Order: sequence, then C-alpha cells, then structure tokens
Amino acid sequence: MHSRFLAKKRTILEQLDTPDEEYHDLSPKGSIDQPIRSLISNINRLEGLVTTSSCSGRVSVFLEGKKKGADPLEAPREDETRPAGPGGKGGGSWLFVSHSPVQVKKTENQNQLMAMFGLRNPSNENERAPSIDCSFIHLKFEPMILHILAASMVDSHRVLTAAIGAGFRESGAMSLGSSKSGERNPMVAVRSTGYSFDSIIGYQNDLGDSIAMVDEVYLRTLVDIANDRFSVNSQRIDRFRSSLLRQFNQREAVDVTVLSTLPKTVKADWEQSEARRQRKRAEGLNRQQALHAQELAEPVANLLVAREDVEVHNLFDH
Repeated sequence: MHSRFLAKKRTILEQLDTPDEEYHDLSPKGSIDQPIRSLISNINRLEGLVTTSSCSGRVSVFLEGKKKGADPLEAPREDETRPAGPGGKGGGSWLFVSHSPVQVKKTENQNQLMAMFGLRNPSNENERAPSIDCSFIHLKFEPMILHILAASMVDSHRVLTAAIGAGFRESGAMSLGSSKSGERNPMVAVRSTGYSFDSIIGYQNDLGDSIAMVDEVYLRTLVDIANDRFSVNSQRIDRFRSSLLRQFNQREAVDVTVLSTLPKTVKADWEQSEARRQRKRAEGLNRQQALHAQELAEPVANLLVAREDVEVHNLFDH
C-alpha cells in the first residue's frame, strides 16, 4: 500500500473519530449526514479507499448571493452574502436544509411551507414582478454525492464500476496523474444529476424580505417530488454499497500483491479479471482470423481444382 495514501487515510480517520460536539467540516450542517454514516464506515474499512467528503442527498432552499453587476457604490448590509457569479453561484446562503424527507403536518396553517422556508406572499403588484438582477430563491433536490480517495487505479475502477452500475451515472475519476513520488491516488466522485431538480420559488427584495413567487400548493408539490426522490436515492445508495463490497471481496477483485500470499492451490486456479478479459478477447480474435482465412482459402482452392481439371482435359486431348 502506498505510503502517501496511508498517511492521508490515517489523518482523515483521525478527524472522523473526533467527538460530534468537536467535529466540524465545510458542509452547511458542519458534520457527516446521519443517513450516510454507515456507508462511510463501510467504505473506510476497505483497505484501498477512504472518503474525503460526502452528502447523503438533500432538499434545500437556497438564496443566491448578490450579483456581480450590483451597484458598487451601494453600502452592503451587515447580513449581506458575498458576491456571486452568473445565476447567483459562488455566494448565497441556505434558508432551509434537510437530509431526510420533509414532514408536512396536516394543520389549519395554510402557509406551513411558506413559514418553514421563510417566505411571505407579495403584498402588492410590484412585488409580483421582480427584476432579473435580483437574488432568486431556489428549492432544490440533490442526490448523494461522495468523494473517495483511492490507493490505486485498480481501486478507483472498482468504485466506478459499483457507482455506475448502481445508477450514479455521472460518476468519474480525477487526479489520475502520478505524484513526484510516482504514486497514483485517483479521486473518485460518485454522483448523479439525473433525478435532481432546481426550481425558483421566490426572490429577495431590496429590503431583504424573501418574497414567494409560487403558492403553498405548488410548494407542497415540489416537496412531495423531493420526498419521493429520497426513496430513489436510498435505493441507489444501497445498490452502490452492495456492489462496492462485492467488488472488494469477490475472488476476481483480489489485488496482484495479495495473490502472492495465497496458497499454491488457489494460485493455480486463480485468474485476474483483466487477464481473463484479454485471454477471451485474444481467443475471439483468433477464431475470427481463422474463419476469415478459411473464407479466403475456399475460392483459391476451387480455382486450383478448376485449373487441374483443365490441365487433365488438355493432357487427354493431346
């Protein structure tokens, strides 16, 4: 196992072992999401992997940051968010975040979600037509995203195989180049955007009020959709967990370095998956070449037979 990877994994695991009241990360919540804790634990027990960041999936209400095109002479408010790029990205603040389905109570309160998300209905016609330069408020659903540091290219390939097979089809690997020491420790992002959504539900006016652009019924529809997608998200996480553990425990996934420690009787029958794939490919190419050669040989053989017949007939004619 590469020393650089082991050092990084040791540091990360020490941080994760910090008591909950002392642990803090860069996520909005500041800690590991409860729904994904067991998966993180499963992954970090595997010899060639360690998680670096994660989100179990969430529904959120997000206020964009102030646009870069805002008046530079305007004095910023004390609670103003930092400037953001086009579409508000790069700044903003979270008005609501949940990593589990949103519980909507059946009460007489007709604006339950409005209150939960900090919105109010527009008080006049002018508030119903915001400027395109304002900071919009989004309701989002985002599936699980997970970053995993791998000890080798083989380990990263196993993660990608499990991720894509489980439905996280936008997964990919980065940092594929070698370090100065010659080590390769790819970072794998496990993710999917296929069932995420982002809907604008309001905006912030000049006074800092959050004005709704939709009604309570529409908000309930969006929340119902998000809650349903939490179920899809959980199913994909379970498939990813099962597939990943199989990738690291099945016989074909044994590393070459591990093979040297196996009994001779096991080594004799063992064949690496990559070697098996190359062997099967070579056998298939050989069969194709043999068939092609046979097809080419048949016309030539027929021609030779025809020429021999002609020569025999000519011999008897003379």
